[in-house]
This record gives sequence, structure tokens and C-alpha cells, in this order.
Amino acid sequence: MADHFHAGGLSVARITDMPRFALGLDFLLPEARLDALVPHRDWLAGDHVDFDRAEILLGVHSLLVRTGGLVILVDTCVGECKPRERRADWHNRKASGYLEALAHEGLAPEDVDIVLCTHLHADHVGWNTRLQDGRWVPTFPRARYVCGAAEAAHWEAEEAASPGQANHGAWGDSVAPLIAEGLLDRVEPGAELAGGLMIRDLAGHSPGQIGVEIATPEGGAVFCGDAIHSPVQLAFPQWSSRFCADPAQAVTTRQALLERAVGEGLILFPAHLRGALGIRVQRAGAGFRPVWL
Repeated sequence: MADHFHAGGLSVARITDMPRFALGLDFLLPEARLDALVPHRDWLAGDHVDFDRAEILLGVHSLLVRTGGLVILVDTCVGECKPRERRADWHNRKASGYLEALAHEGLAPEDVDIVLCTHLHADHVGWNTRLQDGRWVPTFPRARYVCGAAEAAHWEAEEAASPGQANHGAWGDSVAPLIAEGLLDRVEPGAELAGGLMIRDLAGHSPGQIGVEIATPEGGAVFCGDAIHSPVQLAFPQWSSRFCADPAQAVTTRQALLERAVGEGLILFPAHLRGALGIRVQRAGAGFRPVWL
């Protein structure tokens, strides 16, 4: 597994929370067909698709980005001690090794400057907070936490309408405590996160999903959240996940991102990629295929 990537002044590392998260193919991607994936078995089998069990294989991890003197965590996974009764493998987890993995990179939670939540689904915000003396407190106390303004507005409204019900209750334990501490910044697409780090609109999977684009000597790098949920969606960009708020918009966003990757040589860093840390993209017939990094 490639856990590190370097290009000029950009360094990326994987901080693993769950190394293997398996979901049924037709559960995650309702339009998918296993037989359609067989011609792509050479690059999907192993890390990305279990053909025998008809499962999509995902990882749940943060991407640790170091650039321009900043330490940035992109997405914060499932977390520990979070009540997630509808998802047994997320429920009240302990001893995940996540903070130990961060320490292995030479960092303490206090060293993180920015936490970028591409969107606010429960498996992307869990380590925003940790349980301390019966309270949810920010895990990264010095960090500026960032999410899309439209994304925050959507989930804030959902929480107001049905407190504790939507999104596994993640607003209450993983987002609201940040707001209470004045640590959550809501940004618009096109904003500059820091010097040369640009916020991009990747809505579709969630109402206000964002990504961040960073220039490198080897071309732009886009941390794209769940705009690409699985490499299967390179071969079939028209397959959106069951969890997409607007499946048609998700297809449009994904197709445009993949076209940019081909045309501009972008490096893409999806949120749940196993094996390789990132990808370059080549056109292949009506779809695309990855060049693993």
C-alpha cells in the first residue's frame, strides 16, 4: 500500500481509521452490474472490488497534507466512542490506532493547522472531536476547521428539523462542538483556503461537498472527497452511490473532474481509495482508467 506521496513542496500521507470497509456492490452503487466490471478486473480486483463476494472495498482514512508550512487533515473518518447504532462497525469504536498513526508521522493533534471536511457525512467528521470527561471536545484544538457553507447549512437545517436523527447524529457530536468553540469556518467555492490552496465546488454526493486544489511542480492536485467514491466510477462515471443527495449532479461533477484530470494532468486524491494514495487518469473507451500513484 502506498501511504506517502511527494511532489515538490507537497507531501501527502494516509492516516488510517478503517483499512477495509466493504459494501455490497448493488447496495453502494444501485445501477452497477458485476458482469460489467469483469473487463476491468485487472485493475479493480484485490484492493477495490471483491468479485467473489460482489463487494466494493473502501478504506476510511484522513489525508495528511503538508504544504507551504501548513499541516492539513482532509476529512476525519469515523472516530471513536461515537454512537452509530445503525452502523455496527462504526458504533462506539475504540482503539482504532488513528492518533497513533498521526504520531507515527511525527505529529500531535496540536500540530494540525487546518481540518478540511470535504462534506459532513458521519464517516468524514468523526475525529473532529473526541470524548473527554463526558464531553465532545475538538481533537485538533489549534486547527481551523473548514467546510462548505452550503453543506453546513443543509445539515444544520436537518438537525433542526429532526434533532439527532439525520446522518447518524454526527452533527451533534462532531460538528456542533466546533461551532460552540468558534472553530468552524464555512467557505464558498472559489475561496482561497491559504496561499495557493483553492476551494472547489464538488456538490452532488452531498449538497455542498467541496474539494481543495493545490498546485505542484507535477501539475494540480485535487483532494476530491466522495466525488469519486470508488475507482469503479472511473470505468462507469454514470454510476452514483446510494448515498448521493443528487445522483445526477454527482455524475456531472464526477465527469467534469475526470475530464479535467485527463486534459490538465491533475492528480486526484479520492477519500476512500485503497492501495494507491492517489491517481492520474487516462481515457479508456467511453470511460476512464487510473494510473495509480
